[in-house]
Amino acid sequence: MSLAVGVATSSKDMGFDDNKGDGEEGNPVHNPEPETEDEDEDDTEAKYQLGPQCTLKELSEKDKDDESLRRWKEQLLGSVDINSVGETLDPEVKIVSLTIKTAGRDDIVLPIPEDGNPKSPWFVLKEGSRYNLVFTFLVSNNIVAGFKYKNNVWKTGIKVDNTKEMIGTFSPQPEPYTHVMPEETTPSGIFARGSYSAKTQFLDDDKRCYLELNYSFEIKKEWPQT
Repeated sequence: MSLAVGVATSSKDMGFDDNKGDGEEGNPVHNPEPETEDEDEDDTEAKYQLGPQCTLKELSEKDKDDESLRRWKEQLLGSVDINSVGETLDPEVKIVSLTIKTAGRDDIVLPIPEDGNPKSPWFVLKEGSRYNLVFTFLVSNNIVAGFKYKNNVWKTGIKVDNTKEMIGTFSPQPEPYTHVMPEETTPSGIFARGSYSAKTQFLDDDKRCYLELNYSFEIKKEWPQT
């Protein structure tokens, strides 16, 4: 299941149906195979080019007489307080909240543990249900370029979904950014039900990982009783 944050986004349903995968409801979840760098070799997403890395203060001081560059920097930086964040090279991104929204039901607010390993199962969804993932994130210190979301899902040891979402480039600001993913639908059928394991990462173009989550979730015939 893809759980995806904005400039450019795409979305798809989880790549799993009654004719894929093996195992029935209640089958144990096998540990996913470790990923390698080779898995990213086919990543064709263009890297954001902002020039040589520099602090926001240095960026704001560059080419002050260039009117077009000045307007571009104003658009990029917005109301950033250069004096408070302008001396740091590396950006900082904090995922503040993750929420699953389904029409007609209370929001599923997902707690984010510090160790990146939520309690299993992290959440339960009904088969064939439509939902949106909504999350907020804070950017501080410097501009984050090529911020992206990656999610891999396994069922009984078989990878059934590999999602990559390019989010965009964001400047620091005191308020969190909010992103609503396009609507998705959970798969349905006896082979779709059961337990899944997943690995979610939030990264940038320099492959800095700001949050990694390793967790399991379940798809059932009905919503759990509240």
